[in-house]
Amino acid sequence: MYYLLTNLMQKHIVNCHMIYTVSITSQGQISIPAKIQKELGFKRPGKALVRVEDGKMVVEQVKDFLELGGSLKTTKPPLSSSEIHEMFAESLASEYRNDSK
Repeated sequence: MYYLLTNLMQKHIVNCHMIYTVSITSQGQISIPAKIQKELGFKRPGKALVRVEDGKMVVEQVKDFLELGGSLKTTKPPLSSSEIHEMFAESLASEYRNDSK
């Protein structure tokens, strides 16, 4: 019986969503289970956007704009990596502030 309860607690299928029990380190870090990373296309190393929504933590992958390098034509000089990341961070912060209102 203990095995069944433990197994049920470790992985549940609820409305087609996988739910896992993960550990939180003393530094507040968690590991995203490999199956979830694979299903959602998370790449390592990478960035994630974390927010609280309806009392729950939501984690979303942040796409790196550098992956799009060379896909658009322009006559403007290219931005540096740090300029791109700074502009992207400002955009995310602005979007988050607007969603919070």
